[in-house]
Amino acid sequence: MSLSSARYRLLLTVLFLALWIALAIEPFDRADWLLENLLVFVFVALLIASYRRLPLSGISYTTIFLFLCLHALGAHYTYSEVPYDDWVRALTGGSLNQAMGWERNHFDRLVHFSYGLLLAYPIREVFLRVVDARGFWGYFLPLDVTMSTSMMFELFEWTVAERVGGDLGMAYLGSQGDVWDAHKDMALASLGALTAMALAMAVNMALQRDFAREFRDSLRVKHAEPLGEVKIGRMRRGEE
Repeated sequence: MSLSSARYRLLLTVLFLALWIALAIEPFDRADWLLENLLVFVFVALLIASYRRLPLSGISYTTIFLFLCLHALGAHYTYSEVPYDDWVRALTGGSLNQAMGWERNHFDRLVHFSYGLLLAYPIREVFLRVVDARGFWGYFLPLDVTMSTSMMFELFEWTVAERVGGDLGMAYLGSQGDVWDAHKDMALASLGALTAMALAMAVNMALQRDFAREFRDSLRVKHAEPLGEVKIGRMRRGEE
């Protein structure tokens, strides 16, 4: 079964649905679970709606699948209560938090980093296939979109937490008392996306024969005439 086959995509869908349903049963906090899944419902609906016109590669669907699985786990326990340290103790007999000197639950940090690491490539695929981005822009624009959407999510998270308030708002926000929580989350998402694009660039440098030429061409000025008022003037005179 190849990564690009319809059976592989169906397998990922079935596996995620099975995991999501299992984790939807008796979550730690049902109200927080619903809030955490709001954007998942929208995102999955967009994936389904765009499937016929823009089916993604097996690699993209795999990275999306992995990210959604991590998010489903966080939504089940609430991000600040995922017992990863207990799992590590059960497997190794030692504490990961103690070994790393951590004083908080860092599962949310992992997922924010994974947001950039796992979703930057699907975003790159969309830019290459829809916008026809090439060279430098094929790496920079996915990084830029990942960073900006990470910022937008932090604003969304803050707005929802303010509106619902109380313990539910704090559970959804998941800052665990860290005043720089949003900044660190955005930084980790950016680092994840930067890592993903660096890996994509390394692969293309090794395999793409015209990599250097395409990269140089993408940075050349395509239209020498300024835009702004010059463009508006030409349109008003009916020249364009």
